[in-house]
Amino acid sequence: QVQLQESGPGLVTPSQTLSLTCTVSGGSITTNGDYWHWIRQPPGKGLEWMGAIEWTGRTFDTPSLRSRTSIFWSTSKNQFTLQLSSVTPEDTAVYYCARGGRYFSSVGSWGQGTQVTVSS
Repeated sequence: QVQLQESGPGLVTPSQTLSLTCTVSGGSITTNGDYWHWIRQPPGKGLEWMGAIEWTGRTFDTPSLRSRTSIFWSTSKNQFTLQLSSVTPEDTAVYYCARGGRYFSSVGSWGQGTQVTVSS
């Protein structure tokens, strides 16, 4: 069974770049048909899909975050990483990595989530 685990800083200073890594175990991130997603949930708000990387390394993003988001992977480490630049307090959220198909509605396996607070 595939398991996902997020890691990264719990506190980030405004204007800095947030970097989160998801380590995958029990399966390969290059498995044909798998998409690896980043999703977040700000306090008191719903889930927001941020982007994904597919088994070929092709990435997908959302227009609202495109200018600030980068997703890449390390196949040797079986990890994928989210970088979010120029963070503000509005980027405070629980960040999740997940596995599924192309679209958010297909996500079936989730990491436990990691709290990120943007504050000076």
